[in-house]
Amino acid sequence: MDGRVRPLLIRLLLGIALLIGLTASFSSAGAAVDDERPAPRVGPALDWSRDSVAGYSERLGLTPSVFAQEVRYPLDADDEVFLRQFVEQVADVGAVADLTLEPRVPLDQLDESAARSLAEQVASLHDRLDTRFVIRFAPEMNGSWTAWGQQPERYREAFRTVADQVARATDAAEMSWDPAYGAGYPFGDAEGFIAGSRDRPIEELDTDRDGDVDDLDDPYGPYWPGADVVDRVGLVLYRFGDARPFGDDEVPSPDELRGRLDEMVGYSTDTPRETFYQRFAEPGRPMSLQTGAAWFDSGAVGVSEAEVKQRWWQQVLDPAVLRDYPLIDLVIWLEQRREEPEADGALVDWRVTARPDLAAGFADALRTSARTGPVTTVHDQDRANRATAGYRDTIQDDPMTWIVGCVVLAAILFLISGLASRLAPTWRYDGNDSVRDARVDWLRGWVMITVIVVHIELAGPFSYVSLNAVGAITGAEMFVLLSGVVLGMVHPRMVEKAGERAAATAAWARARKQYLTALGVVVLVYLIGLVPGISATAITTFTDRGTGMEGTGAAGQVYDLYANFPLLFEYPPPWFAVRQLLLLEMGPWVFNIMGLFVVLSTLLPLAMWLIQRGLWWVLLALSWVLYLVQAIWQPTLLPSQFEAVFPLLSWQLPFMHGLVIGRYRKNIAAALTTRRGLVATTLLVVAYAAALGLLWLTREAPLMLPGLGTLDYAWLDQNFYQRIYLQPGRLINLVLVLVVGYAVLTTMWKPFDRALGWLYVPIGAASLYVFVVHVFFALAVANVPGLDRESWWQGLVIHSVVFAIILLMVRRRFLFRVLPT
Repeated sequence: MDGRVRPLLIRLLLGIALLIGLTASFSSAGAAVDDERPAPRVGPALDWSRDSVAGYSERLGLTPSVFAQEVRYPLDADDEVFLRQFVEQVADVGAVADLTLEPRVPLDQLDESAARSLAEQVASLHDRLDTRFVIRFAPEMNGSWTAWGQQPERYREAFRTVADQVARATDAAEMSWDPAYGAGYPFGDAEGFIAGSRDRPIEELDTDRDGDVDDLDDPYGPYWPGADVVDRVGLVLYRFGDARPFGDDEVPSPDELRGRLDEMVGYSTDTPRETFYQRFAEPGRPMSLQTGAAWFDSGAVGVSEAEVKQRWWQQVLDPAVLRDYPLIDLVIWLEQRREEPEADGALVDWRVTARPDLAAGFADALRTSARTGPVTTVHDQDRANRATAGYRDTIQDDPMTWIVGCVVLAAILFLISGLASRLAPTWRYDGNDSVRDARVDWLRGWVMITVIVVHIELAGPFSYVSLNAVGAITGAEMFVLLSGVVLGMVHPRMVEKAGERAAATAAWARARKQYLTALGVVVLVYLIGLVPGISATAITTFTDRGTGMEGTGAAGQVYDLYANFPLLFEYPPPWFAVRQLLLLEMGPWVFNIMGLFVVLSTLLPLAMWLIQRGLWWVLLALSWVLYLVQAIWQPTLLPSQFEAVFPLLSWQLPFMHGLVIGRYRKNIAAALTTRRGLVATTLLVVAYAAALGLLWLTREAPLMLPGLGTLDYAWLDQNFYQRIYLQPGRLINLVLVLVVGYAVLTTMWKPFDRALGWLYVPIGAASLYVFVVHVFFALAVANVPGLDRESWWQGLVIHSVVFAIILLMVRRRFLFRVLPT
């Protein structure tokens, strides 16, 4: 039997047999190994014209935590697009953007305005995507092969100008100073010596004051911009080999990298010198390595590409080297095949993922000695949407305690409602012949108030009740079920008055209105967030609580639910961004269920067509088949945001059942209020509460269930009561709350109506309208200056004010013609 089918069948058996005993022992959780060895972040410098983040990650088999890119500076319009596209790819995996600025004009022409424009671009990208940057301004400035090389004074001034503007604009970027490894300095005879750096300022480079610039002069010091503007240092250390001229393949010698870090390899003298690491990193700066091992394919006997590259990455990731140089926390590996002037224009292959065997070996080394995976926000729209799926699923350390407590409380209220029916008959609900059922509106209003409180996220008595005491279900389940009940009551009346075709047309018009409203809210929320002084991030981003599909390791990550929305302002806007908007893949997290209502409202005429012909059982059978398909295979039908939070095939179940309940409401009520109905309902309610109560009392004493083995309390929570896929326990609780709530309001209507009917009934009657406008109240509250979200009394005041304003809007029918109700 399929491993997924058996647990499903077990859960269904438990759901049907409410009296089966369950055990209660907690599963032990394994602790993660805490490896204290230094582990740098490692990532590639790709050929972005031919490669991508996704392509590289797929070849490697894991996702690096940093990607490097070169961009011309100053930025022109094309460079800005190039930069944005690079950062968006990096943001998709939550990696650091290592950005190399290559001056395309002489250093003395780089002014403050160019630096300010760059800084504004970086700050804007960080604000939108949360990406962090390492900015390498004109690296290898001590080399002879760059147009900006060997011009110390001009370089220092240009570096400081960029660093100053970046520091003013954002704290999300580190300015990195990256000279080339000093052996061979001043590189005058190296291949690639170009006109841009021929006229060297001798007086600036002659550090030993012997009248000449040679390998005895300092290869680093003249270019140092100053400790106040350098956040990290880096060393460009490509491994070409020892043969001159470059072009022969050689296996790296043991400890070759360590020798270079010790400044002992490649120099003409063996005189010990203070190393780059000691001079510039040890004073308190992290250090990067830009590296790679060259493969010339020279035909050298006994030398393989795999050996050359593997020997080099083994040295770069050697735990002993990393322990001795703990400030090396970033490694950029050149992942390109390109012509190298230093090798007389030879085509050199630096890549480690072009061959599966190399990629596998490199990936194994990274898993052992490097840090991979997300560093910052992961801005993949699908992952962002999935992150919201676990919202409020785990409210307490032991959520089952709240569920059990609420079920027992519901059973007690049900018994009290029976006593009230006998002892206080004048309290009964007497509006059975009215067009609307005020009891249903009362319940819908209760649910909507709960939704508002949960989404505004303030402390206070309302929050305590909404997040804890209402633990048997969440507001979403009841919202969907009761929406189905109301439509099941209303649609048949429309059919009687106007005919089936007109009723279907009206239903589809309502669905269209819901869809257009959803689009309007998505767009309007984003535009409001652009207004100076207003931040929409409280609802346009989602902070992972560690309860979603990514697990507790993702706790604290911030996901942008509008990751690609800014692209819609381009001309023409890219189709994928337009598609994401039209399919409601983006939008505020407090509003994501709206897409579900659009789809369910579109299906309404077909469902009611079956019900009107007495084929309700066909509708329910089909609904259960779809539910089981979702439970077993978990397909995703639509890319819409709601699919990750409220999967359509699962959440259609309460809606379709609500339609049937609404259509046959009176018949069902009559059956349940007969003597047999009352006895059976009472026994089921009490038995279910007693079974869960017994389970809670004996949760430390596991019980053996014949044919099922030993089951525990933790298993019950994770496999029976999770909200996303509406596991059977959630469905049972949904029926329980509906039955008990309806019974209590029927027998004790007058006191409940006097107490809260003035608030719940009008809000419930316009629940979809209230759901739409509550988005903007959540946004408004998030922008209240000085608000203490943990304050009990501030939460009480804010919630009360919000309720009062929304109630006034409903009574005045504000925008009722525009918004769905």
